Amino acid sequence: MGNKWQFSVIPCIEESTFNKILERFYNFGISGLVRENIQNSLDGKLPGSNEPVIVTIKTGSVNKNDIPGLDEIKERIKSLKGQNNYTKETIEHMKKKMDDEIINYISFEDFNTKGLTGANNGQSDNKKDTWSIYAYNKGVHTEEDDENLEKSRGGSHGIGKIASNAASDLYMMYFANCDEQGNKHLGGTVQLIEHKFKDKHYRSTGYFTDVKNMGDNKTKFYPFENKFHEIFEKNTRGLKIIIPFLREQFNNEKEIITSICDSFFIAIMENKLQVRVNDKTIDKDTIKNYIKNENYYEQNIEDLKKEFTPLYFDTYTDENPVELLIPDKNDDYKFKLYFKYDTSIVTGRVGIIRTIGMKIEDKKVKNNVKKPFNAILIPQSIKEDAFLKSLENESHTELSYEHIKDQKLQSNAKKFINNISNRMAKVIEEAIKKNNPTDGKMDTGDIIYEVENKFKKDLSKSMSTVKLSAGNKEKDKVVVKMPIGVPKNNEGKTKEKTKTSKKRKPRKPAVKEVKQTGESRKRETTRYNANPEIVERVVIGNNEYVNFDFSSSDDFKKSKLCDISIVVVDGMGNEYPNEFDMKKNYESVIDLSTSKKLKIEDNLIKGVKIKTGNAQIQLKLKEEYNRALKFVYYVEV
Repeated sequence: MGNKWQFSVIPCIEESTFNKILERFYNFGISGLVRENIQNSLDGKLPGSNEPVIVTIKTGSVNKNDIPGLDEIKERIKSLKGQNNYTKETIEHMKKKMDDEIINYISFEDFNTKGLTGANNGQSDNKKDTWSIYAYNKGVHTEEDDENLEKSRGGSHGIGKIASNAASDLYMMYFANCDEQGNKHLGGTVQLIEHKFKDKHYRSTGYFTDVKNMGDNKTKFYPFENKFHEIFEKNTRGLKIIIPFLREQFNNEKEIITSICDSFFIAIMENKLQVRVNDKTIDKDTIKNYIKNENYYEQNIEDLKKEFTPLYFDTYTDENPVELLIPDKNDDYKFKLYFKYDTSIVTGRVGIIRTIGMKIEDKKVKNNVKKPFNAILIPQSIKEDAFLKSLENESHTELSYEHIKDQKLQSNAKKFINNISNRMAKVIEEAIKKNNPTDGKMDTGDIIYEVENKFKKDLSKSMSTVKLSAGNKEKDKVVVKMPIGVPKNNEGKTKEKTKTSKKRKPRKPAVKEVKQTGESRKRETTRYNANPEIVERVVIGNNEYVNFDFSSSDDFKKSKLCDISIVVVDGMGNEYPNEFDMKKNYESVIDLSTSKKLKIEDNLIKGVKIKTGNAQIQLKLKEEYNRALKFVYYVEV
């Protein structure tokens, strides 16, 4: 019986390493494997069909004797010789795994797809014989005669086929095909290194195929008719991928399901795709059961910092799309924008989606990654989708311009990608303004709304004085804090600001009762204006965290407790001492160093512990809390 695996003879070994693309797809893990195979199935949808593409994913095990041609590959692996540590380690791993009796596998079988054509023609130069392109050509993908259909396809680089090899401990995969006429064939590939075998040198790639002698020392590949074990069967039109020696880290049903939802939630919700994973079905009616299930996804919005599918699901379900124009240097591109503003969201992302329903990336919007929003962008037409396709990297995980060789096209692509951030930044800013109006209780005529990421810098410039109060207006003194980098000849300007600060109505110093030997006496506290340089403030969901760093101040070295008050300030640095009622804005205050709840009395947060020079508090916000307001903090010790 002839060989089932064919390797091309070469005069000598030039490359002694494994294909680098294998490592790339190995690092993508389950998500890369799932994305590549389901995308290929969506690309192969039957033209004119209104039925969704169905992909069945199965994991299981098979006896080694049921894997065709395995003994041949084992002999080849034994002959491999690595020239560096990585290659040597990989070969040793293959040798350990290849003798397993029971072999784990995963398969991807699609339905309502056209499958590959021209298998009976074997190795062919005819672009309509897609079997030959898929089975025997590397770095090439089949192209559709219909230009619009070709533009809408997910694949374009022709390297995704190798993703299946990367998931195998032996870098091997098989594919079973059933065409329109019911012809059934089995092919496969294995990725080794260039090697010497029985006194001849061979290329790294092996093909599971028959070979026929055509005369004149010419041979031609022809596929095997599919009469192999049932896990290799494909009895309906379409394609089936079988990956034996499945890597342990790829054999995880939960991650397979979340990868499906992450990359194809739009395709599933629009009924373009159904996926069956063993005994579980993910379709437009059931996908919510997985995305809204804590066994698969984090359900606390405030903890969604790296995975965003639950947010995308809500955004797509709850929001109506609006048109968003994004230009490059020459044209405008129209997108459907689904946008949600929610203060519970702690990490903002934009899901970029192709028209087939596949997500390309969770795009970060420059200077807005921590803003409380979630968004989805979907092309409105083939024009926009084709442009996005041209910008995808090889693994379909990011919009990029680096791979474009033409400098003008690269520059144009870079402009468009930057404009996605620019246009989304405007949408985000408008949403923040709309959802954070100033309170009607105060005169807002002089208040300038400023985006939060600019506030700290601007406020630091305007607050250059620290006011110390000994409880007696005649004893009040002002200490000028010179900012770093301010020259001495600005001193007069600083004094002028000091005069302005005297117009503020000083709050009466708090009075504390201190008991000593059964007697009590009153003492007056000293009140400090906390310069923005020592204050760190962040709002996460419905909680505000504030840290005061007193470690560099001699005034607080002997203090163990402090009281804190808050004063509203406008964009010019003017204070409004009586406008902010803490009890109306905060449900509770927690001292983070002790985890104890603090009291609010006389609009003061009382008894905050100073530990190693720092005071830290957590404030739980009420619904009516106005996030647009800016503050200065006073500390009393």
